Amino acid sequence: MDRGIGPGFRVLFMLLMCLVASGCVTPNEFDEAAWRKKVEAARASDLYAAHHRNGEYFNPWMPMEEKGFLRFLKWKLSPSREYTSQEREFLPSFIPGAAERVETMAEGDIVLWVGHATFLIRLASQFWLTDPMLSDRALLPRRKIRPAMTPEELKGLGTARLNVIISHNHYDHLDRRTVEALPDNTRFFVPLGMKEFVTKLGKNNVVEMDWWQSVDAGDGTRVVCLPAQHWSRRIGQAANSTLWASFLIISPNNTVYYGGDSGYFIGFREIGRRYPGIDYALIPVTAYHPRWFMHYAHMDIDECIDAFDDLGARYFVPTQWGTFHLGDDPPGFPALDLKRRIAARNLDPSRFLIMDIGEILPLTGNAE
Repeated sequence: MDRGIGPGFRVLFMLLMCLVASGCVTPNEFDEAAWRKKVEAARASDLYAAHHRNGEYFNPWMPMEEKGFLRFLKWKLSPSREYTSQEREFLPSFIPGAAERVETMAEGDIVLWVGHATFLIRLASQFWLTDPMLSDRALLPRRKIRPAMTPEELKGLGTARLNVIISHNHYDHLDRRTVEALPDNTRFFVPLGMKEFVTKLGKNNVVEMDWWQSVDAGDGTRVVCLPAQHWSRRIGQAANSTLWASFLIISPNNTVYYGGDSGYFIGFREIGRRYPGIDYALIPVTAYHPRWFMHYAHMDIDECIDAFDDLGARYFVPTQWGTFHLGDDPPGFPALDLKRRIAARNLDPSRFLIMDIGEILPLTGNAE
């Protein structure tokens, strides 16, 4: 059982287990007011500052808090909050036959939730696929619900160009098998440092972008790479050796913001200021418990709603819930939490589009 584990690690592990057993390992207290004050103290000018140094990318408006292995271990060994049976068991419904239903909708802009952060969006004459992840596991966590489409079905979408947006290199957003299975002529838009990874998987049409960079995607559509407050790492790659980002797709009839993964930061306000008229904001609502550990890189529901307000978008589409168990919060919990906060804050529920997997929504945008 201990083969390959050094004596120092065994001593450390036993010490931590003793602390757990004695009740000494307890969750950190988290001061929401102090955290928001820190967020608001950031300078908007730093959103445009240099963000690469000594081979690493970083968030210049607020340095990332050092987590380290011991802090991670403390999270894993600390008791989590209690969840009700409904909160533990709730999941989105699955609507079958997504590929066939897309084919019957021959015209118009649409969005289809494939699962987790993967959405298939049709804008004008092109398809856009966000963070394609169709495998059964995101490194370790197993899917709770299968994806609404297969790679083979994505290949059968017809003659429309398939574009892929990748926000960062975490396993639940960048899946090697899925990328390999996509059509060879797929066009990829990725943050800095990620082009080599994608081209090694046999995909040669890769546009690498920095924050605030805009690219003409054809058919009257532009893609804008934007900041996010996150980080990057994969096995075999150094931490933060590739950039992370959010993206804006500006098409003739609809403007869609894809948030990737992000903590709450003043960047949402600046994006909304620079790009008014966002129609649909796809915002991540996952893995925000425990707050003391997750707050920098993931938003809780109140912060997600604040980000939506900052962006000035017409509609909020929650992403990343219901598929993988990534934080203490159960996979379906964020959707229930969002519904409760909509009611508590007396918000218009028609602006919050909580989708089921396989569901297709027509996008009305500025053509309405």
